[in-house]
Amino acid sequence: MRDTTPQPIHLADYQPPPFLVENVALTFRLAPTATRVISEIRFRPNPDATPGHDLRLDGEGLKLISAHLNGAEITARPDQSGLTIPAQDLPEGTFDWQAEVEISPDGNTALEGLYMSRGMYCTQCEAEGFRKITFYPDRPDVMAPFRVRIESDLPVLLSNGNPASLGQGWAEWHDPHPKPAYLFALVAGDLVAASDQFTTMEGRDVALNIWVRKGDEDKTAYAMDALKRSMVWDEQVYGRAYDLDVFNIVAVDDFNMGAMENKGLNIFNSRYVLASPQTATDSDYASIERIIAHEYFHNWTGNRITCRDWFQLSLKEGLTVYRDQQFMGDMRSHSVKRIEDVLTLRARQFREDDGPLAHPVRPESYVEINNFYTATVYEKGAELIRMLQLLVGQDRYKAALDLYFARHDGQACTIEDWIAVFEEAAGRDLSQFKRWYGQAGTPRVDVSEDWQDGSYTLTLRQHTPDTPGQPLKEPLVIPVAMGLLGADGAEMVPTTVLELDSPEQSFTFPDLPARPVASLLRGFSAPVVLNHSLSPEDRALMLAHDTDPFNRFEAGRALARDILHAMVLEGATPGPDYLNALRTMVSDEALDPAFRALALHIPGQDDLASSLYAAGHVPDPDAIQAARTTALRLIAEALRPQLQDVANAMQTPGPYSPDARDAGRRALKVQAVSLLARADEGAKAAELFARADNMTEQLGAWGALLAIGIGQEEGAQFYRQWAQDRLVVDKWFSAQVMYAAPKAAAGLVQQLTQHPDFEWKNPNRFRSVIGALGANPAGFHATDGAGYKLVADWLIRLDGVNPQSAARLSTLFETWRRYDEARQALIRGELERIMSQDNLSRDMGEMVGRMLG
Repeated sequence: MRDTTPQPIHLADYQPPPFLVENVALTFRLAPTATRVISEIRFRPNPDATPGHDLRLDGEGLKLISAHLNGAEITARPDQSGLTIPAQDLPEGTFDWQAEVEISPDGNTALEGLYMSRGMYCTQCEAEGFRKITFYPDRPDVMAPFRVRIESDLPVLLSNGNPASLGQGWAEWHDPHPKPAYLFALVAGDLVAASDQFTTMEGRDVALNIWVRKGDEDKTAYAMDALKRSMVWDEQVYGRAYDLDVFNIVAVDDFNMGAMENKGLNIFNSRYVLASPQTATDSDYASIERIIAHEYFHNWTGNRITCRDWFQLSLKEGLTVYRDQQFMGDMRSHSVKRIEDVLTLRARQFREDDGPLAHPVRPESYVEINNFYTATVYEKGAELIRMLQLLVGQDRYKAALDLYFARHDGQACTIEDWIAVFEEAAGRDLSQFKRWYGQAGTPRVDVSEDWQDGSYTLTLRQHTPDTPGQPLKEPLVIPVAMGLLGADGAEMVPTTVLELDSPEQSFTFPDLPARPVASLLRGFSAPVVLNHSLSPEDRALMLAHDTDPFNRFEAGRALARDILHAMVLEGATPGPDYLNALRTMVSDEALDPAFRALALHIPGQDDLASSLYAAGHVPDPDAIQAARTTALRLIAEALRPQLQDVANAMQTPGPYSPDARDAGRRALKVQAVSLLARADEGAKAAELFARADNMTEQLGAWGALLAIGIGQEEGAQFYRQWAQDRLVVDKWFSAQVMYAAPKAAAGLVQQLTQHPDFEWKNPNRFRSVIGALGANPAGFHATDGAGYKLVADWLIRLDGVNPQSAARLSTLFETWRRYDEARQALIRGELERIMSQDNLSRDMGEMVGRMLG
């Protein structure tokens, strides 16, 4: 009996493609259940590959109608994953392959390849979706220019590149830039465009279009503005100009991811395009700004230069995330943005590193590449770029990037290519730094201090915990930005970057007038866990005086975490020092309101579970929930006058603006009102809900009411007001689940799945109901196991129609080993039940198999 277990693909087995593609011509005759795709592809032998290879073309779910070589019809017999033309049947030298296949976009519920979204044809080809469109060597190191003809009676027919010609019922597009198949895109539908134009620094006039469904045209202005600012920024900061005559964005309702950077035709989840003050929060606006920028920046870091194979995915994604972080800092606030990025990194990537799904930024193997679009590849990958810039300096970073663009334009590259340009530009050996790409896990840096006769010695020790498949770790290069503070908060030593590259190193600072307080890892200069024992008094000093905004925030966060640990483990209560520090901070009008809003947030339930587990305790979700509830009430009671003053003061006169200033003021107002709800029984929150003229305040006020167990009347009003707006209804679903009482959460989710608006095959809606349970840890981890069973039931169901979305949501279970034996047994049972399904997808099988070990 043949073994059908999916076999892993290994980086070490990479071989160059035996054939390269000179050009591609595709014709699409669109029909919902019987689209015909005619491909004409010119191949040539790859001089870098050994001769005598068969021609292997990837293909999945394709009905082959006909196949030709150099115009002569041949018999080809596809298998489950493609077809093979034996070497002896191939013409010598360059040859032409023609094929006609039939596919069913309407039946494509996986949303990979060509599929339909509410009457619109749409594609998603990264990572391996093109093989569901036609037979092709579907790998990123095969690059070619594409010419595409689309035949349909739909009014809008779009593909990559520049429009070539247009007629009744057809359109042709030509993309002159060689690209891999994963960047192919096609959209056809009854759409309307919001249009603008941009002139590049090279003098090219570019037509800009954002295509949406009729009725959504008035929600595109911010996305267009973000696009134009992104284009200007990339020219000014990186010297990169756009290179086609048109740039199209399409908003799609059914989309597995956030967006896709297809050359000249970016396809977006509609939630990251559509916005109005009444329907989108400030957070939504910021996400639109960031993701528009991210996908545009891919034009150079991902499209013009792509990755040789999928193991190099962070080469484009980590770099582009870092670029969008820089952009957002320039557009808004670098300090606030940095804090937000670190909170995201810790919540998603550190969690990944500390569990069974840990993997390096460049993994050594995979079964299903879709499972490696992870926080490690994206967010940790961006941290590696940030560290490189810190280590080599801004000028050499710029020189390295200029060299990278000049040397590798039009190529499919590797991490080795990337490191090489930095070594050349900076004149230093980065072989040890490169270990960051190959080692999984979050390093720990332990700190010890010595003070003698005016000399302060700082000793740093690094180690990285074992991760699956990597028990032994080598020392990394860790840049530790630090400063030394005096008792009055003044800096004794300004920010200095120490390079920790050994298991243990000491650094001495002589001739100091008094023992300093060390402000370490300023700006979060490396993605590590810092174990630095500081007294509450030292943390309070840093919270009040540290010149580094991140460490000022971090000091308050650490104080709150220590207090909450004591509340969970010992039944303690917040002391006056912490409450006084919060009172001083929230009233300090010199501080950015956005910073104050962040500092008023106490660590979340998952954050506390992680830190308790790291400290050797078994986290109890119910005890954590109870401690947070008590802490928030005590903070609200102690700071009530200050919170009321802030809530009243943070007005935003004039029409709504999503800019950083007004968004920060609204963030502080909503956070103050949310805390006050715990002291005034929701009076201020109900008042804000009643008069709110924007979604940030309306949703924030309703959330504050839900958090204290009321708000049902406001929720009904919210739904009546927004029942016709699909993106706002997503918010309505998720808010109820996130704030549900823990014992009632699973039952509420089950109830919401019966709601007429619950469209489980739509990824956004599924995430807003089933996925939202993960944002209610005490509810998900209820001791009866109802949350576990409910999620597993729905993952099994979704896996049959959309394996990619199901596999990504399976990460709700990834931290299961940190909990008590009873909960572990319940989760293991559900994971084993998922694993036992007869038709389990490769995506889900890999994820659950890794979680089970």
